[in-house]
Amino acid sequence: MQLSFDADVEEFRAEFVRFLDEHLPADAAAGERPGSTGDIPEWARAWQRVLFEHGWLVPGNPPGYGGRGAGILQQYVHREELARRGIYENFNPQGSGIIAASLLTFGTEEQKQRWAAPILRGDLTAALGMSEPGAGSDLAGLRTRAVRDGDVYVVDGQKVWTSGAHDADVLLTFVRTDPEAPKHRGISALIIPTDLPGVERRPFASVCDPGDLDFNEVFFSGVRVPAENLLGPENQGWRVANGSLGHERNLLWTSFAVRLDGLLADFHPVGPVQEDRYATLALDAQALRLLGSGAVAKAAAGEDDPAEMSVLKLLGSEAVQRASEHALAAAGGGALPHPDVTARHSPFNVDESAPGWFERFVRSFAGTIAGGTSEIQRTIIAERILGLPRG
Repeated sequence: MQLSFDADVEEFRAEFVRFLDEHLPADAAAGERPGSTGDIPEWARAWQRVLFEHGWLVPGNPPGYGGRGAGILQQYVHREELARRGIYENFNPQGSGIIAASLLTFGTEEQKQRWAAPILRGDLTAALGMSEPGAGSDLAGLRTRAVRDGDVYVVDGQKVWTSGAHDADVLLTFVRTDPEAPKHRGISALIIPTDLPGVERRPFASVCDPGDLDFNEVFFSGVRVPAENLLGPENQGWRVANGSLGHERNLLWTSFAVRLDGLLADFHPVGPVQEDRYATLALDAQALRLLGSGAVAKAAAGEDDPAEMSVLKLLGSEAVQRASEHALAAAGGGALPHPDVTARHSPFNVDESAPGWFERFVRSFAGTIAGGTSEIQRTIIAERILGLPRG
């Protein structure tokens, strides 16, 4: 067992550290993240362009698209250094991590130049139109339709929970193009500019903060989308969707590890019950890192295992949720009023510099839903790892 990186990976890390020392703006670590994931502050756009131009935005991408063709281990140490400095990877994460990545995988050269490169540079922002009111976690149950009419698709339907849509320039939208086909086979993916007639975006508040507008309802009423905006072959959207959600799969667990480290640093247990809970969470954090490191090593050797990623996603998201819940309980009633009262007003032993525990607990539910709910992850684990029959 090798518990260290090879010299080439450490040199890659050292090169990135030198780049950060030379170029990192002061705002990168201290700048407050906007409530909308479709909104990139001007300083962050400038920083994203610098990362893009030097190949440090998404190192695994090809040169010319914000990367340098880095391998999985190099991508891992890149994330590790960003986390060590508390730097946001991106202010439009679905844009660079999912939508631009999908364009690079499934798009034509014209589509890559038209949308992927500008999204990665920060010139455009993008949102992901998957969930619908009657098909939240079941993409195959979507009802938004796109009917071919000459050189356009006419789109009608609704999406919901579309993060950042009201600030986004384009939407990667999954639509039904063949209602007669089996539900997994009649789906297509369209890039829909948000300024087209018939696109209506309605942001709505979350329970965490009524002033934090990120979620959206998006309505399509006779929207005429050029057929050239089709991403991948018609009726092959299921393949595009699986690719979209899988682009950052191998390293998704690292974001949960960083959040868990932050929660544990701010949570100071008092008494045997809290200390026992803290110890369990610390063990969860260590298990997540060890299992994740093993998965990264397998991926580097070409042994990609999607089911193993479900274990990491389930472990990481639920450990963060448990840590938030235990810290909230330790903070006591003073942590519950929201949004004006935070943990610093509580008489309990909670770090005064930490954000409100109530908000952190409520936000933890997003991790157990986005990217495949915990229930879906358990089903994948049951069927593909444990070999249990389909229920």
